[in-house]
Amino acid sequence: MEKRKVVLVGTGFVGMSFAYSLFNQGGANELVLIDVLKEKAQGEALDLAHGIAYSPSRMDVKYGEYEECKDANIVVITAGIAQKPGQTRLELVETNAKIIKSVVEQVMQAGFKGIFVVASNPVDIMTHITQKFSGMPVSKVIGSGTMLDTARLRYLLGEELNISPKNTHAYVMGEHGDSSFVPWEHCYVGCKKLTDIAKARHKTMKDLEKIRDDVKNAAYEIIEKKKATYYGIGMALTRLVKAILDDEKSILTVSTYLNGEYNEKDIYIGMPAIITNKGVRELLELPLNEQDQQKLSNSCKILRETIQGLKL
Repeated sequence: MEKRKVVLVGTGFVGMSFAYSLFNQGGANELVLIDVLKEKAQGEALDLAHGIAYSPSRMDVKYGEYEECKDANIVVITAGIAQKPGQTRLELVETNAKIIKSVVEQVMQAGFKGIFVVASNPVDIMTHITQKFSGMPVSKVIGSGTMLDTARLRYLLGEELNISPKNTHAYVMGEHGDSSFVPWEHCYVGCKKLTDIAKARHKTMKDLEKIRDDVKNAAYEIIEKKKATYYGIGMALTRLVKAILDDEKSILTVSTYLNGEYNEKDIYIGMPAIITNKGVRELLELPLNEQDQQKLSNSCKILRETIQGLKL
């Protein structure tokens, strides 16, 4: 049987939401949990494994050490401190950068040759750090980027227009954070432009931007109410991991590397990209209008300045 091994580093709320989602959807045949809190990881592995009798397919779940990364297809990193009420993702950067550096060094020492999937916040910067310290090709280091933002956008648009989110082809681009934006000119419902449908339903651009603001503020609202967000990102990570394992060639808004696209270089940021079992095959570069190009440039500038201020 084809080996489909996933190693998860970090068994907090986000990591275990991903593990539980993957366990229920299937797709991998081996899942290894690693955490600095070894007993917690061992307990989580046991708890999941006890559900195998009711899972859709056989998946071996176990606790492991970093040597398990040697023959893994994918290493998913969710380790790091969580965002607190009132705190921006960028405020996590110093502490989480050191954690990610340590994790990546140990993964690479094990002889890992697969694909990194990063979800630790601020995810664009943590993905950048993962690539720099791993030395992996940029195509094989992928962040969850604006996948969750995009899912939130499609959900809210679906509610507003009374149309399934699965038929709402809209994307959030830029930083997974406050400087993200929606290129409305390139959003569709089915095969019809979203802006045309909105106009026909007497919705203005102001109404659409209100939805964009709700997407941007969703994490703050959830964290205020329940202290953390994890189910949505857990499902987004499962979607990404399965797209890689199944060589789907699906288009997902991941944090990926810009090397001249949109006149930006050496930065990871949320973009629509084609995902295969080799990682990011290509970016889908959109002809942005002047306003959206400025928003993207501003997003890149914020991330670049934050990276330059890091002391590793």
